Amino acid sequence: MQPEQTILSPADSGSGADKAARRAVTVFPLLVLAAGALGLVAPGAFEGWGTNVPYLLGVVMFCMGLTMTPLDFQGVVKRPWAVALGLVAHYVIMPGLGWVIAHALGLSPQLAAGVILVGCAPSGTASNVVTYLARGDVALSVSVATVSTVLAPLVTPPLTLLLAGEYLPVDAGSMVTDILKTVLLPVIAGLVVRLLLGRYVDRVLGALPWLSALTIAAIVAIVVAGSAAAIKSAAALVFLAVFLHNGLGLALGYGAGKLARLGPPASRAMAFEVGMQNSGRAASLATAHFSPLAALPSAVFSVWHNVSGALVAAFMARSRKSPVGRRSSPSGD
Repeated sequence: MQPEQTILSPADSGSGADKAARRAVTVFPLLVLAAGALGLVAPGAFEGWGTNVPYLLGVVMFCMGLTMTPLDFQGVVKRPWAVALGLVAHYVIMPGLGWVIAHALGLSPQLAAGVILVGCAPSGTASNVVTYLARGDVALSVSVATVSTVLAPLVTPPLTLLLAGEYLPVDAGSMVTDILKTVLLPVIAGLVVRLLLGRYVDRVLGALPWLSALTIAAIVAIVVAGSAAAIKSAAALVFLAVFLHNGLGLALGYGAGKLARLGPPASRAMAFEVGMQNSGRAASLATAHFSPLAALPSAVFSVWHNVSGALVAAFMARSRKSPVGRRSSPSGD
């Protein structure tokens, strides 16, 4: 689940954009945490709302599409090797880590499937903002996040079937349909609206991140309310799983960039593109195809990966003062 749907570019390096981005990644985890607490203490208030989760996610993805332009796909043409590496790292490292962590911690079938599903989800645009704050390669981050979302209907269901099928039955065909309806089609619709009505959309771009944040908070409240009875006994174990999943994903993503000699800015982008997930998509799929309990790892991931991302970005920005959004060459620097 992502707090910020605005696609940042290297040009967005002024103090105003920086303050707005910092405010988004600071406020969003608090908002989601409050929503989760509300779902926990008053689960009855959200009874019967579970069927609305896919539609709420569609709103978030439509907002994402409204912020996109064809320029976001230029990076794929200009640096196909770096983008391909980011996609492979994202869809190999995180699903694999989810499977390993589920086995290592001996998670119940529902929780194991939920952790694996988070790993199989596409990247989210919150990674773009955090990459910007870390003085990373924003252009690469945008390209990987965009393409991973487009490829999600083809990649997420078979990966989930392969890795989570041993825990619970997985209807990959139905999952493909759900992703097409609630992710890809809303994104495309938003992109088309932006192309046709760009000057009007530009006037409301500043409000879109907050609309997305409120919608995601509603999703978290619904998901948490649906499994409120099981959260107290499973919360510590779920948080440990999410902490390991996210932390190892960030580290291995950065390592993949360094190993490929992409250079420091691009390696930072790789860290966040691998370690940060579209947990809103995972929560929606878990609720629809497994159970509310299986969606619990997604809800926890939604809060934690924004907190950890902001902290890691601050550390990276202070440890090496490089130009924001710098484009690094494949040979490194």
